[in-house]
Order: sequence, then C-alpha cells, then structure tokens
Amino acid sequence: LQLVESGGGLVQPGGSLRLSCAASGDSLDYYAIGWFRQAPGKAREGVLCISTSGRSTYYVDSVEGRFTISRDNAKKMVYLQMNSLKPEDTAVYYCAATYYGVVTDNFPPGNENEYDYWGQGTQVTVSS
Repeated sequence: LQLVESGGGLVQPGGSLRLSCAASGDSLDYYAIGWFRQAPGKAREGVLCISTSGRSTYYVDSVEGRFTISRDNAKKMVYLQMNSLKPEDTAVYYCAATYYGVVTDNFPPGNENEYDYWGQGTQVTVSS
C-alpha cells in the first residue's frame, strides 16, 4: 500500500484546510487510517484515526471538535478536515495505515509503531 498526502499549505489562524490521503497498491477497505503530525523539534504524535467500519476517534484532545476524518473506500481516499486552525497546529501531517483484514470498529492505539504504511507528509503552517 502506498499513501500520498496533499492539501497542505499556509492558512491564517481560524481558517480551514482539508488534507487528502490517496492510497494505491491495494484496496483501502480493510485498513484503519490514522493522521499524525510532527511539529518542529517535537516527536510525531497521533491526531485521529478512522476504523475500517468508519468509526473515528481522537488521539489528542486539542483537536476534538475542530478536526474530522472521513474515508471514501471506492475512491481510495481519506480526508482530514481541519477547522478553526491555531498556530500550534503547525506541523507536517502524515497519513498512515494498518491492516485489519476485516470490517471492524477497532482501531490501533495512537502510537506510530502501530502503523505499517506511511505517506511522505504535507506541511501545514498556521500563521498570520
């Protein structure tokens, strides 16, 4: 499975961006997908995840109510909608996948070691 992120850029505080993650090389149906981010000088952290059944969960409280994740298996796409962006959201954002093999509500912990496939990342900068 290969993953490619897009949609990053520069946005003012309070603005919105939608990141896309395009998958190729395999069907997306049985992969849980997570979004991670890495700010300068900080460790990479899990942001939120969507299970193979479409259930989503947040890995960090700071984005709850502002970020949402969705998936379109037919298009092999996963999206991260980011609203009310703050300067502290500035980071390189990565999508990642882990294989479950079945449709399930389960999803992996927000540890990068739980994910096997990674995109190259897309930069999001929130600044006035």
